[in-house]
Amino acid sequence: METSSFRDCQAWRAEGLPLSTTSNEACKLYDAIITQYVKWRNDESLGGMEGCISALRAADPNFVMGNVISAGLELVGTASSPRLDQRLASAIKRTVELANSQDITPRERLHVKAMELFSQGNFPKASDVWEDILVDHPTDMLALKFAHDSYFYTGAQVAMRDSVARVLPYWKPHIPLYRYLNGMFSFGLMESRYYDQAEKVAMEGLAVTPDDAWSVHSVAHVYEMRADVDKGLKFMAEREKDWAPSDSLASHNYWHWALYFIEKRQYEEALEIFDSQIFRRCKNTGSMLDMVDSSSLLYRLEMEGVCVGERWRELLPVTQPHTDDHVTLFNDVHFLMASLGAKESATSRRLLEGLQELAKEPGDNYQYQTAQTVGVAMCQAMMEYDQGNYKRAFELLYPLRYRIVDIGGSDAQRDVFNQLLIHTALKSDDRHQQKVGRCLLVEREAIRPNSCLTDRLMKKALALHD
Repeated sequence: METSSFRDCQAWRAEGLPLSTTSNEACKLYDAIITQYVKWRNDESLGGMEGCISALRAADPNFVMGNVISAGLELVGTASSPRLDQRLASAIKRTVELANSQDITPRERLHVKAMELFSQGNFPKASDVWEDILVDHPTDMLALKFAHDSYFYTGAQVAMRDSVARVLPYWKPHIPLYRYLNGMFSFGLMESRYYDQAEKVAMEGLAVTPDDAWSVHSVAHVYEMRADVDKGLKFMAEREKDWAPSDSLASHNYWHWALYFIEKRQYEEALEIFDSQIFRRCKNTGSMLDMVDSSSLLYRLEMEGVCVGERWRELLPVTQPHTDDHVTLFNDVHFLMASLGAKESATSRRLLEGLQELAKEPGDNYQYQTAQTVGVAMCQAMMEYDQGNYKRAFELLYPLRYRIVDIGGSDAQRDVFNQLLIHTALKSDDRHQQKVGRCLLVEREAIRPNSCLTDRLMKKALALHD
């Protein structure tokens, strides 16, 4: 494992980010892990993320920030819950105990606090602590990235933008990973609907760092939100060789590519991407993002009237083991799509009942609090829709339409629920709901002109109700 190009103890000190370990190898591995995290890419020459984390533990098992990054990455991956996973819960507890028994810097102590808050589901407070770190240490990439992800999981779009905007002047071209800030800032701009600026910032980054898959991803979103489909297809195809090696994000970028095909009614092409890229990777990675994308794509295709065959049955064994996790609502609603699609009603009921139980006494857990106000009703609406109770599904979903953002994810990802609401209205036998459905389509056309998908739905609405 070649780590000579990464920062040792002295290099971290020189940058004003001292680490409480005497092991140069531990410092370099810590840097290698952050680098792969930011690039969304497992570097096999380093043994990938997992190899680096194992080597880091071996180099200095008591290195507090080594323990923070290891547990923290598992937490932000949202694939396991410390409520159910004793090994993860123990790792968090050990990190806190190590921090309490050592003389570490105030910055490191805040990192431990933020990680502990996040592990308890208190995402907003964890974000506040990471922001406290960034006030005094604006070039702390781990704090910046963890905050970025946490904002994503709470739908805090403007905060995600501003978090990066605040630190930009302090970053200089010589600081490692400097150019990757473009993708992060661009994504925050895009999510707060500054599409022109988002595209410009991402393209500036890609001019220097063409392999920044997060910048590519941000531009993909811009074309999706504008329904600029042909431009999107061309952009993704031309740059595929640059972003495809970013294995942690490649599947999601392929998902964006497939959305363009759905918009254009090229369903076979979308299914081809699902089979050859998205689901193939999903089976191998265990990544929540890959599971969410697989579920979302099939759900959208079915709303378009496409028969997806046995794909739901094949996806279910991947999502089903996470039925009781309830780490994020965003994951939950997508797991529910899979169990509904596979006609696995016992799993669907179990997911909903588990969520209802946790929502009764949410404490400081943001996701359980949001389950009370949004998540449970969303799941109920999806189940009603699945059973053909369109009027009831509409009644549950419509009052939530401006609060669904609270479950996290991006505008593009949450658009599946905008589409679902429109379908409930169009299929409802209630005249008022049908009219509201048309209003939603008029609104959609105004915000995203030239959308073929909107045109199709409008024709359907006119044919159904005239």
